[in-house]
Amino acid sequence: MSDVTGPGTPQEREGPLGSAPAAGGRGLTRALIEDVVAGADAEDVERVRALMRTLHPADAADLLELVGSDRRPVLIRAIRDGIDGETLIYLDSEVLEEVVDQLDPADVARAVAALDADDATALIDELDQAERREILDLLPAPERAAVEEGLAFVENSAGRLMQRDLVSIPVYWTVGHVIDYLREAQSLPDEFYEIFVVDPRHRPIGKIPLYRAMRSQRPVKVSEIMDRNVRAVDVGADREDVAFLFSQYDLLSAAVVDGSGRLVGMITVDDVVDVIQEEAEEDIMRLGGVIADDLHAAPWVTARRRSSWLFVNLITALVASAVIGFFDATIEQVVALAILMPIVASMGGNTGTQALTVTVRALAQRQVGPANVGRVVLKEVGVGALNGIGFAVLMGAIAGFWFQDPLLGIVMAAAIVINLVTAGLAGAAVPLVLHRVGVDPAIAASVFLTAITDVVGFFAFLGLGTWLLL
Repeated sequence: MSDVTGPGTPQEREGPLGSAPAAGGRGLTRALIEDVVAGADAEDVERVRALMRTLHPADAADLLELVGSDRRPVLIRAIRDGIDGETLIYLDSEVLEEVVDQLDPADVARAVAALDADDATALIDELDQAERREILDLLPAPERAAVEEGLAFVENSAGRLMQRDLVSIPVYWTVGHVIDYLREAQSLPDEFYEIFVVDPRHRPIGKIPLYRAMRSQRPVKVSEIMDRNVRAVDVGADREDVAFLFSQYDLLSAAVVDGSGRLVGMITVDDVVDVIQEEAEEDIMRLGGVIADDLHAAPWVTARRRSSWLFVNLITALVASAVIGFFDATIEQVVALAILMPIVASMGGNTGTQALTVTVRALAQRQVGPANVGRVVLKEVGVGALNGIGFAVLMGAIAGFWFQDPLLGIVMAAAIVINLVTAGLAGAAVPLVLHRVGVDPAIAASVFLTAITDVVGFFAFLGLGTWLLL
């Protein structure tokens, strides 16, 4: 009772380009890269083809990205006739678009057809509408149906992530039935770690690890060795929730069910590892105000993508500058304030960023909830206060000695304490509030944090300076 609705076993090709190297094959070494670059410069397609034939798909993709747009057409001509679909999967989206544009659609379709349904769906989803439709029309009917089914699910959902190829068996079978079936079935997934046990309505009621099935005696009933605690994932679940489930419970695979609870697919740990890496990279880029990996994009494209957050930062900087403007007379009379002012803002910004990073990570790992949210915020405020006191003593002494003015040292010390406490509070509270209202903290938190620490830091420092020094 194998549920195989996606493409079957990939077609075997004679030495596919970009496939895993045979014994003694090379990885992506410096010498190989130099050889490929030399071959590309000489437009020696045969030489480049022979070199790339030894590479794993991931290495072939890295090489396509490394050589740059000027040499890339030679590499594309070298792999055109035997392109491996997995090589395309590993490519950055910008490079993928360039490669697909230079390949024959029929070659791309053959590569896609050899992939598992989930990988084929992910690859097709990266293409623009015209290319997507053209490739889909060239796919064999079963593979096209599997990809279109995958594309029908919500983006970044379990439905997009899952593969429809799985093995399910009825609960009344014995281990002998299972083993005989696995040996005789013509269409099984290329890789699977667990066998799902289903009821007559095709709802998962258990699972059996392959090692347990192989170690059990043939007369043993499936019901006696199956794990009944099946953690099923709804087909519409967000992929971040799926990744958390795998991480929390150390799963190798998970059943995916539809609205009626029927088994429709499975997600394996190798796919989840990719999700965890992608989500982590995405959060890091968002914290830096970058919404996409721009390494391979044209300069004008990168500039356009980054300009929106730079504009927001400009607005917050203008607000901070307006605060400074309120105290222009004070700065004219006490020039030392202008010299020391960046220190207060910098200390507050760094303290807030530390608290922000810890809180955003805790939210992503589901480590913050109603039971401990107050404790998390209070801890960051306490950390800010302790660091504030320590650095206030240090910088107060430095400022007082530097400008021979003890009152200036007191102003500096007080402003640092106020700003670091505020930074700790804002660094923890801002992402929690944004998360509560449904906004991704990784996107917006840093902008609000910068505005708060700059405004509070400047206002505290210049306000105290006006009060005590004039």
